[in-house]
This record gives sequence, structure tokens and C-alpha cells, in this order.
Amino acid sequence: MGRRLAWPAAVLAPALAALLSLAVGTRPVPPSAVLDALLHGGSSADALVVRSLRLPRTEVGLTAGAALGVAGAALQAVTRNPLADPGILGLSQGAAAGVVLAIALGLANGFGGYVWYAFAGAVVAACLVYAIAARGRGGASPVKLALAGTALSAMTAGGTTVVLTSSSATLDQFRFWQVGALSGRDAGTVVRMLPFLVVGAVLVLGCARGLDALALGDETARGLGHRVQVVRGVAALGATLMTAAAVAAAGPIAFVGLAVPHLARRVVGGGYRGVLPLSALLGAALLLAADVAGRVVRAPAEVPAGVMTALVGVPVLVFLVRRKGAVS
Repeated sequence: MGRRLAWPAAVLAPALAALLSLAVGTRPVPPSAVLDALLHGGSSADALVVRSLRLPRTEVGLTAGAALGVAGAALQAVTRNPLADPGILGLSQGAAAGVVLAIALGLANGFGGYVWYAFAGAVVAACLVYAIAARGRGGASPVKLALAGTALSAMTAGGTTVVLTSSSATLDQFRFWQVGALSGRDAGTVVRMLPFLVVGAVLVLGCARGLDALALGDETARGLGHRVQVVRGVAALGATLMTAAAVAAAGPIAFVGLAVPHLARRVVGGGYRGVLPLSALLGAALLLAADVAGRVVRAPAEVPAGVMTALVGVPVLVFLVRRKGAVS
């Protein structure tokens, strides 16, 4: 009964979070007015706030949260590391480096322009990590991928800091993106994200059976007829695409990609055909809920969603990890 109720609850969670995101803020809007603005338009103050300001913000939260949830689940499977997240292969730092260089060179201005450079940075980072890990006996093993990703992340972070400290204008523009937030996004942000999200999701979901086999070990996966390096590479590429889109749109959001897959596995077990879609739903709900909480906790000021996910999420993750079977 618990699992039969889990899916309707998981679908309802992001829908409820979206309604709260459209209704809650400096100007509270009744749910009836939210629905009226979405269904019938109108030119009232409430309708303009909902459609022009909060709807794009909500759409970005849903898509970025879903992308981070799926990417985190895929990377935990690829690395067989239960504490992996989109930063484990240097993806987040690579995307950040791409954005920093674009700002410093005057190639991008605004969140819509960041996506291509974030994607390029994440792809370069992923390729470098995979190339480093693939050298030597055993190929790109989970341990070698994690070590290479950690080393590259540290090096990339250092290079990014050098650029930022040498250009105050770049630092001023970058710091608003780096904190991780959903405010200030326009209606075109999600449109620019969609190609990356769709292709990434297709790649990751197409590897679901292979990810299940990887959880049993490389030798067992080979015995079941799976090409281990291909599964690992395709899934990592899909996670890279989704991470790049999410990071470009919302900045580096912590915790979502790390904790959401654990919550999904506690609900549906370890099969990735269930974990991946459930991670998308829970990631969307979690990021939007964090954004709504940030509007309320210090109203009328706002705490960015990236800060809220870290403040609220870390204690929850510690609780989950300490419970028996929370990490598997």
C-alpha cells in the first residue's frame, strides 16, 4: 500500500510546490486568483505578478530541480558512490568555469546566455575526468572517476578564483549567479534549457537497465551482456547535459542531486527504472519548496534557494545516512 500511494504523492508534491511558488511572496496571491491568472489571463496586479514574475521562476525551479535529481541518481550509479552528486565528476565546477570565462570575455550577459558556456564547461570537465580515469589498467573505474573528478574540481575552482579576483566587474556579475537562486529568470530560460534536458533525460533513462546491472558490479554487468564502459559513458553524458542546463539557469544548487536519489530509493527500492523518474519529481518539489521557504523566512527580503537547500537539506541528509539502509 505504501508504494502504491508513493507515486500519486510524488506527482502531487511538485504540483503543490508549484501552486505555493505562484501564490507566496511579498505580495500574497490567493490560490483562486492564481488559477484565474493561469487559465484566463487578465491585467490585474495579481495576474501580472503571477504570469510575469512567478511563473518563469516556478518553471525554472521545476525543470532545474528535476534535472539535478535525475543527474544525481545517474552519477551515484555510474560511480557506485552513494554520496556522489553532480559535482563528483567536476561538472558543477566546469559549468561555473564556463560561465566565468564567458562573463570575463564579454561573451554572455544574463542567464539565457550562460547555458551554452555552462554546457561547454561541463562537457570539457567530464571529458577530462573520463580521459584521466580511463588511463591505466581497469579503465574508468568508479574510484578513479571520483578521484579524477575531485582533483579536477579543485584545480578548476582555483582557476576560477584567479579570474574572479583579477576582475571586479566579473566578480560582481558572477556572485549573483553563484549563490544559486530562481529569481530574475525570464520566460525564455526554460526554452533554452529544454534541448539539453530532453536529450540528457533520454540518454539517462535509456541506460536504466544498465545502471541496475552496474549496481551489481562490473563483472556481473558484463556477464549479463552489458557493455560497462558504454553504459557508464552514456549515462555520464546524459547527467552532464542535465547538470549544465540546471546550473546555467539556477546556479550551483547544493544538496538536491545528493539527497533526492536516497529518498527515491527508500520509496521504490533500488531499481533505476523507478528511481530516475521519482528523483525528477522529488527534485522539482524540493527545489521549489526551498525557494518558497526562502521567500518566507526573512520576508520581505529573500534567502536564495541554493542557501535554503544547504541549510535545510544537510541535517535531513545526515538523518537519512544515519538510519539503517538509507544509503545503499
